Amino acid sequence: MSPASHASPRFCAIDFGTSNSAVAVPSADNMRLVPLEPQHTGNTNTSPTAVFYFAEGAHDADGPPRAFGRAAIQAYVDGHDGRLMRSMKSILGSSLIDQTTDVGGGRGAKYFDIVAGYLKRLRRAAGDPQQVVLGRPVFFVDGDAERDAQAQSQLAAMAQAVGFTEVQFQFEPIAAAFDFERQATREQVVLVADIGGGTSDFSVVRVGPERMARLARRDDILASHGVHIAGTDFDRHIELVAILREFGFRALGPSGREVPSGLYFDLATWHLINTCYAPLRVAEWRGMRKWFERPEHHARLMTVLDERLGHELAARAEDAKIAISGGSDAEILLDLIEPGLHLRLSEPIAIEALRHDLERIVTTAHETVLLAGLAPTQIDALYLTGGSTGLRPLADALAAAFPQAQRVTGDRFASVATGLGLYAERVFSPA
Repeated sequence: MSPASHASPRFCAIDFGTSNSAVAVPSADNMRLVPLEPQHTGNTNTSPTAVFYFAEGAHDADGPPRAFGRAAIQAYVDGHDGRLMRSMKSILGSSLIDQTTDVGGGRGAKYFDIVAGYLKRLRRAAGDPQQVVLGRPVFFVDGDAERDAQAQSQLAAMAQAVGFTEVQFQFEPIAAAFDFERQATREQVVLVADIGGGTSDFSVVRVGPERMARLARRDDILASHGVHIAGTDFDRHIELVAILREFGFRALGPSGREVPSGLYFDLATWHLINTCYAPLRVAEWRGMRKWFERPEHHARLMTVLDERLGHELAARAEDAKIAISGGSDAEILLDLIEPGLHLRLSEPIAIEALRHDLERIVTTAHETVLLAGLAPTQIDALYLTGGSTGLRPLADALAAAFPQAQRVTGDRFASVATGLGLYAERVFSPA
């Protein structure tokens, strides 16, 4: 990645997310998001929070050979020898931060340096500014104020280690609400729904034109709550129901026994897919032909295992989910597995596959409002952000749970970074 082409800014804002990250820098008349991966098509303003350490290759000035973002994920999918690091934010506040982990090729790296290395990449993309506003969740660590404070201190130390001389923090739900707040003409209570790949997080936030001028905003967060269900869970359920049933999932064999399901769950769980290709596991399933009443199910499954097509199936499931979000049935083309193999997923079947997850997410939203001491009718606006809020059945279910609230859709992938940028501009710009 090349440094930002604009003149080096004095400050930036970083949304260091669990799944994806984004960076905002000042421009002539406002803040702008930095294209983190301009070489890719689609949304280039966010990058997966991922680092892949290659087991082979020479060190450079920044350390062991690594790939970041989409390139890191692709290296893992392509089966390169090494170690993929994701969900790095989750180690903040733990004792792991000072420990060394094996990253392949007989090399070790401290977790502190792994996270700092990713932050360095983001700072470099921003043009190496000196000042930064970092987003933080309301709680890095639930129910432990000491560890929560430790997590913020660790993140600040990492930012300073890569060259930031001044580090400020802002709460992510407040940042997500800032864009809405700029449009507010009166004080309102907003339910922020931030639903990404791994978690569905909710916060009840008080916003308004008079509050916008305040720098300290923690007391405007009336409640926060979440559940570890989100986009990757949706993809898994879609793949199991729409695709893997045609590969033997939940099928009964000649003896009336169900084909063992463990492999199918692993094939539908992104970070476990590569475990399905272990030689002993492949050999075991090659010998299980007698478990399958329909020989084409076994043949398709073995094609996936032999040709390492698990991540491709996961991508087809995600594409089907996106198609359903647009209100149409999804046609899933699987000629790479078997000539002429086309499957169809209807919206009712998809909704039924996701029903339990959607119900739990809506329940969590209600619980968040109760934690704030409010009734659903007291929510003035529902602010939707995060990539998974693009799933129309989910957005509709949340809106139906709060029918009196104004439904507002922010930038699904970068509203937190945009809000952090607005805050950084106020904090660091000359009065």
